[in-house]
Formats: sequence, structure tokens, C-alpha cells
Amino acid sequence: MTGEGSEPSALLVLGCRGVPAAHGGFETFAEHLALYLADRGWRVTVYCQGDGTIGAPRDRRLIRDAPWRGAIRRIVRVPSGTAGSLLFDLIALLDALRRPGPLLVLGYNTGLFTLVARACGRTIVLNMDGLEWARLKWPAPVRWWLRLNECIAVRVATHLVADHPRIADRVRALAPAAVCTTIPYGAPALPPPDPGDPVLRDMLAAHGLAFAAYALVVCRIEPDNSVLEIVRAFSARQRPFALAIVGGLRSRLYDRAVRDAAGPGVRFLGALYDRAALAALRRGALVYVHGHRVGGTNPSLVEALGAGNAVIAHDNPFNRWTAGAAGLFFAEEAALAALFDRVATDAAWRTSARRAARARHAESFQLAPMLEAYERLLAGRSEPPTSTVRETAELNCTQSNCAL
Repeated sequence: MTGEGSEPSALLVLGCRGVPAAHGGFETFAEHLALYLADRGWRVTVYCQGDGTIGAPRDRRLIRDAPWRGAIRRIVRVPSGTAGSLLFDLIALLDALRRPGPLLVLGYNTGLFTLVARACGRTIVLNMDGLEWARLKWPAPVRWWLRLNECIAVRVATHLVADHPRIADRVRALAPAAVCTTIPYGAPALPPPDPGDPVLRDMLAAHGLAFAAYALVVCRIEPDNSVLEIVRAFSARQRPFALAIVGGLRSRLYDRAVRDAAGPGVRFLGALYDRAALAALRRGALVYVHGHRVGGTNPSLVEALGAGNAVIAHDNPFNRWTAGAAGLFFAEEAALAALFDRVATDAAWRTSARRAARARHAESFQLAPMLEAYERLLAGRSEPPTSTVRETAELNCTQSNCAL
């Protein structure tokens, strides 16, 4: 992408907490992409949200650069909390407008700010994320704000990226003239499980787990991820395997409810950002349980497919498209409890689902093709926008019900 007075190999990444990844899917994606492009000669700057208050005594600079594995971490110091995140997005965008290169914006949460970039004639490639406004955790005013920003973003961005066919459908419902390419997330393919892996052995010993004798959940502890329902369904009766939950528990009411509902077979492992340790846990799991209700393509589910995990997932069009034949699906606690029963006894299904997981990953979610597709798009060499895949499971989104 040229024509902005910028060198074609410059890129500015906004919209995530930063790199290295220590929060969620966007951060993991930004890390993969930044390292890939840096290795290929791009000058990649990733805006990173710093901790603490503006002008903290130990470093009075509002913005500072830190080299990182061939890329640049441009760290913006802002207060913590929601207001700090909004301030971070605004400061990062205004700073990026002074620098060369297209803007890769991850998410539409502050799509209103991109109006400034568009007014300055900048190229904006925006990853639409999922239906953030539909999350149960948000009160009505926040949902309204998010939907407003979504509607602005789809009309302002130069090029939109959807990570799931249903998200591309929504983009076209909101803005039929928008240029949108569907690029699902990718993840590395992991080798077959190895009970002798020392990283896995130490992790299991630390938490009282046994190889291939635990169901694994990896997510933030939030209502939208069905964590309470998963814990209650698992704890409804004694199981011949454990439930291992990777995600940080806090002091909120929901987190306390999750902890109170947990039976003796539930293990809370806390947040885990060590990639090797998390990969080992995935490889050693009996089954991966995915409770996410709001799509698009969830990176944690893609990583589970890359690990060859059999999957139990919440029943919605996003998860069904992603998991395919690797998954069993639930819509309520009773159905999930029955699926836990089946997982314990149906070895044939587990074997078939694991094969299907690797096949689904190889078909649609390999890491290298995703990164190559982004490079082509960012360099202005992308193919025509992809058409969406029509599935039998439709997302309930039409032109009328997408309105604010």
C-alpha cells in the first residue's frame, strides 16, 4: 500500500494491549504477525498499553520505544481501567498519524477514532473481531457505544477483515459497499501428545492432574464464555477425569460463583501466557471444552484444533463452522453434562474427533497461510475480497436487526 508518502514496508498495529502476548487472541495474533513481517523486512510498530499512571516517577515519558525481536514496541503509559484503555487508543492513533505506513486496527471498539485517520487520508485495515456488543457482560450504554463504533468502522475503514464467514455477512448487512476479506485465524500445528514431555509432566504434577485425564478450558472467566455452566455441568456428578481451567479468577461476583460451584475435580490453573506450557496442556488433554457464545473465529478454539483436541463447544454458528466434525455441541447445562458422560466412555468418538480436528486445522487454520494473506493485503497485493461461505447454520443478522 503506497501513495501516502510512506515506505511500503512500514506497518502500525493498533487496538490490542500489545506484545508479547499476555491478554487474549488479538495480542497473540499481533505477536505472530509482527514477528513474521519483521523477519520479512517490514518495519513493524505495535502500540502497547503501559501500566501505571501518566508521568510515573520511574519514567516520565508518555510514549517510548522498545525494540522487540525485530519489531518496535511503542509503549503508551496510561491509567488502568476502561477510561485508560480509551485514552490509550486515542493517543496511539494520534501518534500513528505522525508516522508512515498503513494502520492495522484490531477491533472496532473505538471505531469513532478512525474517523480522524480517514480524514487525514490514511489507509486503515480493520479486523472486525466478533460481536463485541452482544457480550452479556456489557451494560446497555456500553453495548450502544460498541454498536455505534461498529457501524462507523465498517464505513470508514479502507479494507475490512472478517475472521469468520458470519462476520463477513454482518459487514455486508451493515455496509453493502464495504471492501471485506475473510481471513480466519491461524495457529501452529502441534505434534502428537507426549506423556514424557517434561514441561507437561511438571504442569500436571503441580495441579494434581494426569495425562489424558482432564478436560481443558482456556478462556477469560466471563459469562459470555459459559464458565459457570461448564463448572456446574462437570460438578453435577463424579467424573473419571478432572476439569482444568486456564484463566485468571478475580474477586468479582461471577468469579466467586464459579469457584463456589466447583466440585473436587475442578482445578483452577490461573492465567497462563507461557506458550510452551499452554501447548503442552493442550496436547495432554482428554478433550477441550469451549464455551464461547459470541464469535467469530476464536483463536483458542483454533489452537485446540491445531493440537488435535476433541472438542465440546457451545452450540452457535461460529463454533460449528470452526470446529466442524471435531466437535460435539451443547446449548444448556444438562446437554453438557451428558456430553461429559459420553467423553468418558466413547473412545471411538475421541479418536475420530481428534483426526477431524487435525484435518479441519490443516484445511482452514494453518498459521503460515493466514500470515501470508495479511502480508498480501497490507502490501496492496491481495486477491479480490473473498465471498462468504453459506452454511446451514445461519447467524441471526439482517439489515433491519443490525441497526442501532
